[in-house]
Amino acid sequence: MPPKTRPGSKTPGARPQNIQELAKIAGVSPATVSRALTGAGHLSAATRERIQKLAAELQFKPSMTARNLRIGRTGAIGVVVPLGHERTQHLSDPFFTTLISHVADRLADHGYDVLLSRVVPADGNWLDRLAQSGRVDGIIVIGQSDQALVLDEAAKTYKPMVVWGSRIEGHAYHTVGSNNRLGGRLATEHLLAQGCRKLAFFGDPNVPEVEERLTGFREAIKAAGEGVAGALLPVHFVPDMALAAISEYLGVADGVDGIFTASDTIAMMTIQALADRGRAVPSDVKVVGFDDLEIARHTLPPLTSVRQDLGKGAEALVDTLLALMRDEEPPSVLLTPTLTVRASTVSGV
Repeated sequence: MPPKTRPGSKTPGARPQNIQELAKIAGVSPATVSRALTGAGHLSAATRERIQKLAAELQFKPSMTARNLRIGRTGAIGVVVPLGHERTQHLSDPFFTTLISHVADRLADHGYDVLLSRVVPADGNWLDRLAQSGRVDGIIVIGQSDQALVLDEAAKTYKPMVVWGSRIEGHAYHTVGSNNRLGGRLATEHLLAQGCRKLAFFGDPNVPEVEERLTGFREAIKAAGEGVAGALLPVHFVPDMALAAISEYLGVADGVDGIFTASDTIAMMTIQALADRGRAVPSDVKVVGFDDLEIARHTLPPLTSVRQDLGKGAEALVDTLLALMRDEEPPSVLLTPTLTVRASTVSGV
């Protein structure tokens, strides 16, 4: 007659639910099982192999939640997009989808999941709430929006955080971003070299990165001397709102022959508005965008754009964050933009 099984005990073929149950079946301590499955600590090769084989046979999968609790980590990184300046903008914006996908890929390479959040700030505590929630091991903020002071306050008490955007002197948080001022000069100097003399900049200067692009635009205009003029049209990033503002401007603007926009999306809306008014690109008006996203190659005509290397930027964001999580002090990263010339400024390219 077979021996009776005590209530709650595991039969030899039962699937263990935790490390303690697997340890009981293997006849070793839970600590030994943990070392065998994680590869950590000192353990004989024979014991490690025996426990790993037993775990595979019983289809045992250790709880990552329990493991993370033991070692004080969540395995997740918060990726946050604050939209204080543009409350109706969506994460489907091509810039966001491109950069966030690169960031997610890099985090996955390091074994981290992504907790993605689009924030329309209602108060100044939104970032503190995430930082102190215990849900993430670190935070990557995509863009500063109009929240630079909130970011600065949070960085004084929460170290593992890095921000995509322009470095603001005196602020505590680490940044990764492009040299937007240089990008603004590159775009404007190119328009001037193509013979443009009455230029306009389309973008929202309340965003620090856009303000830097505008500064570069104005520096190039000033350096060009007499006979060159530059105007500013504050424009939203949301396509429909941008198109309406640009269409209205083109109805009253006289003789604009070169336009530099703060993003490729705004440039697309600019080309559409010009076409609606019967003005050809580039023969009547030349247009330069910013970001050089995939869409820039598929506009009609293809768009000249200031290129930000978002793949390299994502790599720098993740590497900087991981260094901060190791209690290191990495420098902020400034990427050098380049100009990709296409047919929106030069015929036949």
